[in-house]
Amino acid sequence: MIPSGHRRLILTRHAKSSWDDPAVSDHDRPLNRRGMAAALELGEWLASRGYEPDEVLCSDARRTRETWARAAAAPLEVMPRIAYLPALYQAPAEAMLDILRRATGDCVMMLGHNPGIAALAAMLAASLPNHPDLHRYPTAATLVIDFDAPDWRAILPGTGGVRDYFMPSRRG
Repeated sequence: MIPSGHRRLILTRHAKSSWDDPAVSDHDRPLNRRGMAAALELGEWLASRGYEPDEVLCSDARRTRETWARAAAAPLEVMPRIAYLPALYQAPAEAMLDILRRATGDCVMMLGHNPGIAALAAMLAASLPNHPDLHRYPTAATLVIDFDAPDWRAILPGTGGVRDYFMPSRRG
């Protein structure tokens, strides 16, 4: 449960995508086997910690949509509002922040792509966890950031408190 007057951001990079078919456009690349397993693991991790978004802002790329679909397979108490947004596909951090500021949920999950996700995490967090891979924000990596703000329009760079960090195991 998020205290009144607070906001929580679950910032997730899509899981590992397949490069098997060079004829498939970047936007239409599906998850590979490792990515499917990582997305399920992500969902289990979110559920085990009670990180349940009430709003999901997701790039409309196939790999981000599939990441959400597999992560959401873990039991959720309430199904969140979901928006698949073309503007999040390969978006820079500033564009992602503009989109986030229009969110209405208390706990928002944003699924996107690098380098925008890594840049947004660095922009919003007061300090990042000391993890050797965080700087590259690997596939399916997820940072949970809390803000003391009445709404998303009020959040400012460098004010988010990192609550948790997830990186999937290398299975699959």
